[in-house]
Amino acid sequence: MKSNNRTTSVTEGEQLQKWNRTYNLTAIREPEQMLVQHVFDSLAIIPALKKYLDTISPGSETRPIVDVGSGAGLPGVVIAILLPERQVHCIDAVEKKMAFVRQISGVLKLTNLHAHHARVESLPAFNAQVVVSRAFASLNDFAKWSGQHVAASGVLLAMKGREPREEINALHEQTEWRVSAIEPLHVPALDAQRCLVWMSRKENK
Repeated sequence: MKSNNRTTSVTEGEQLQKWNRTYNLTAIREPEQMLVQHVFDSLAIIPALKKYLDTISPGSETRPIVDVGSGAGLPGVVIAILLPERQVHCIDAVEKKMAFVRQISGVLKLTNLHAHHARVESLPAFNAQVVVSRAFASLNDFAKWSGQHVAASGVLLAMKGREPREEINALHEQTEWRVSAIEPLHVPALDAQRCLVWMSRKENK
């Protein structure tokens, strides 16, 4: 990772600490834990995301990335920093959290970062190549609420802790979405399991 990317990620952590004192954006208070459990955790998906985006068909490169249940902009802000060529949309039903994302967009001059204060199911379809969530909902609910925003050839990505077997079974029984891969994630300094669940529509699996 280039040093400027490392600097902007640290800046995001500093802004999160500052806003958290006033607006209670996250239950984590210790600066080091905030950096590890939020920023480093979000960084962990970047290699897999870049690898996937490098394989998509021509014409798909203009489709946005959507972060659902974004909270304080995680992982959406990190994605916008490290993939500046992509338009990234963060969605959350809590206004103060989206105000923070707008603040970050201004501080870091991220013209590709957008904040939406809304429930995801109420918004017009984004036709996104990737819709991602981090600790947002069960796989089933994530697919039901967010699937409309995924382009025909796109994917849903869910950041999870342990492999969610029961959620996968419910997803397959109740939706058109299927798990195509479960990828382990390594988060530096975090002693806990993390994985990335890849989902595509049944006909695209």
